[in-house]
Amino acid sequence: MQDIREIDRKELEAFIVSTGEKAFRAKQVHEWLRKKGVRTYSAMANIPATLRAKLEDTYSFHTADKEFQSESSDGTCKIAFKLNDKDIIEGVYIPSLERTTACISTQVGCPLGCTFCATGQMRYRRNLTSGEIFDQFTQLNELSEMLTKSRLSNLVIMGMGEPLLNYEHTMRAIEWITDPSGMDYSPSRITLSTSGLNNEIRQLADANIKFNLAISLHSADDKIRNHLMPVNKSNPLSELSAAVKYFHDKTGARVTFEYLLLCNLNDSIEDAKKLAIYCKSFPCKINLIEYNTVEGLPFKPSTPERTKAFVEFLESRNMVVNLRRSRGKDIDAACGQLANKRQQKDISLETQD
Repeated sequence: MQDIREIDRKELEAFIVSTGEKAFRAKQVHEWLRKKGVRTYSAMANIPATLRAKLEDTYSFHTADKEFQSESSDGTCKIAFKLNDKDIIEGVYIPSLERTTACISTQVGCPLGCTFCATGQMRYRRNLTSGEIFDQFTQLNELSEMLTKSRLSNLVIMGMGEPLLNYEHTMRAIEWITDPSGMDYSPSRITLSTSGLNNEIRQLADANIKFNLAISLHSADDKIRNHLMPVNKSNPLSELSAAVKYFHDKTGARVTFEYLLLCNLNDSIEDAKKLAIYCKSFPCKINLIEYNTVEGLPFKPSTPERTKAFVEFLESRNMVVNLRRSRGKDIDAACGQLANKRQQKDISLETQD
């Protein structure tokens, strides 16, 4: 059965009229779906029971429902969402003095296999639907409203999975989140993070997106990046540079490069020089990220001394640099740690059987 949130408003109106109801009911249903983010027909209080029953017989809800919640000592919350097929994904709520941020997922697992990332070590299961992506946002927004009495101030699409490998559903979910007749969330408060898929970055440029684009770079040396991110073999740095130039020329926006500092691997002054040279070709910002250790992986975070030297070198080259500290490490909610250990254990048992 098709998910009701995957059909457009005209199709919804045509169906409702075909049942003998007035066309204005489509607007009401649309508001329940897009503005209030309901996940059941029973929640649509002003819709006649007969129409709700007909909708339920025709269209399903493929929902992402909160399964459990872990809370960090720093206030960060990691939410596990159960999907209709029993798969589990994870999202994160990150409060600070200045803002409240949600981090949401776009795939169950990830097929790219980045060697430093917990999600990359998982088995890739499938893409999420638009509704499942949207559900994460609405429920984390509800959590923000409950805890702070205000809606989320920022959204980052950089949880489990590669968003641009699920392009259509991710873009549709962003459209719902920013719809003035729906959640009416500002695109300028949304950041989508990609591993650097060149064709899709150009596609975003042609779509003239209004949200922010971040690219996981982690090295400006092809040999090192190939080791860290196998996707670099098909999307090498030279082609990524050309795609970023195209993006900037089309949109006027500058991208953010995310750079994970790994001890004695990509954190030397020579690595900083290569990064500075690479970034000369276009306006950009650089987010340097503290590495969060992942059980079973050999990588270690850069030392404070090497990190300081790396930052100071980039600043001496007039680069816009931000050193991002991790949140939620004690509950495996920090950057690169989303791996859904509970489901991994279940999968392992299935394989043994």
